[in-house]
Amino acid sequence: MIGCSADGPSEETSQYQNPVYEPVLADPSIIKADDGYYYAYGTEDAWGDDSETKLVPIVRSKNMADWEFIGEAFSEKPDWKGAGSIWAPDIQYYNDRYYLYYSLSIWGDSNPGIGVAVSDFPGGPFEDQGKLFTSEEVGVANSIDPFFRVEDGTPYLVWGSFHGIYGVELSEDGLSRIGEPFPIAGDAYEAPYIVKHESSYYFFGSKGSCCEGADSTYHVAVGRADSFKGPYVDQEGKKLLDNGGTTILSADANGRFAGPGHNAIITDEAGQDWMVYHAIEKNDPLLWSGASRRPLLIDPIRWENGWPVMEGGKPSEQSQTAPETN
Repeated sequence: MIGCSADGPSEETSQYQNPVYEPVLADPSIIKADDGYYYAYGTEDAWGDDSETKLVPIVRSKNMADWEFIGEAFSEKPDWKGAGSIWAPDIQYYNDRYYLYYSLSIWGDSNPGIGVAVSDFPGGPFEDQGKLFTSEEVGVANSIDPFFRVEDGTPYLVWGSFHGIYGVELSEDGLSRIGEPFPIAGDAYEAPYIVKHESSYYFFGSKGSCCEGADSTYHVAVGRADSFKGPYVDQEGKKLLDNGGTTILSADANGRFAGPGHNAIITDEAGQDWMVYHAIEKNDPLLWSGASRRPLLIDPIRWENGWPVMEGGKPSEQSQTAPETN
């Protein structure tokens, strides 16, 4: 038995098959906590038959194959912005606490923003610390999709959605910005995620349309740099600031899934890197609300000649060897 639904975990196994969690866990972020569980967090969505949305659903797993829903990160919506839903959370362990950076936005929002909440426990509850900035305040349109990274002891936030990807230095407590934005990638990208592998930095970002059901064109592209701030270039040497990027994951026209993207990356106990992402099942593409149904998927990353590669460059559909965990 593999995988899991909102009803609870199935029997643990050394195999997995995508999707590993459904009905939905869009824009996933993941962390392994000291209790031995992996915790994943997703965008606010309405799952059931009523109009109530889950305010950042949290699921957990011992092996990344069998997941159970354990609750919501927020008991009530942050109140620093009038209208908005909580999108694209990014979980990090920093200053001995769990930090959850999040977007607050609606479709077509002229002034979305990014906030942060903290908790002593990965399952929450998270206490909102308010906004870091809005689009108007930071001077970057469509300021959503946060990603937090500490580089050389300095905390940074990287963010952006189809108006350029930017980074900015944060205060030591991670609760406010103190620097000016610097560009990282062009306006074809959103959902930034940066990792360091050996001596290089790798930017993963999503291109295309995330949320058009079975017609979604989302896919993941990557660039490499010698430093965290870039410049990032693809395998052909084209700058990501000029919207270059080597595609690492996209849909198979004849496959089960559409629109794979908005990834996070985590390393298992064997040192194997895994991409954690969402995609849309073509034969069941929508939630009852009409929004795209984006369940949780995982697949391994291997490294060849200094570049990340995913098997076939598409979401796996068959049973696969699961991550190695304690």
